Amino acid sequence: MTEEAEAPQSGSIEEPLDIIRLSLDEKIYVKMRNERELKGRLHAYDQHLNMILGEVEETVTVIEIDEETYEEVYKSTKRNIPMLFVRGDGVILVSPPMRAAG
Repeated sequence: MTEEAEAPQSGSIEEPLDIIRLSLDEKIYVKMRNERELKGRLHAYDQHLNMILGEVEETVTVIEIDEETYEEVYKSTKRNIPMLFVRGDGVILVSPPMRAAG
């Protein structure tokens, strides 16, 4: 095989991690275990989905039970983090930025 056939084109998607490769240096959304959500700029990643994110907004949602009504109460806490290492085994979902078709 030639080198051209082995290397995917810069904008093509051949395998799942290509979506993440195409999102480098762009804002992505990451859903984590334990009701954590991250939005930040993807600086680096590896095959385990370990990631380095910059300009991160972290949202943690806690579900509490109201003692009087026994209803679920959702409380969200947000914080901004300049640079964050994300361990891949906690990642549930990665969403690339929205792109216009065409």
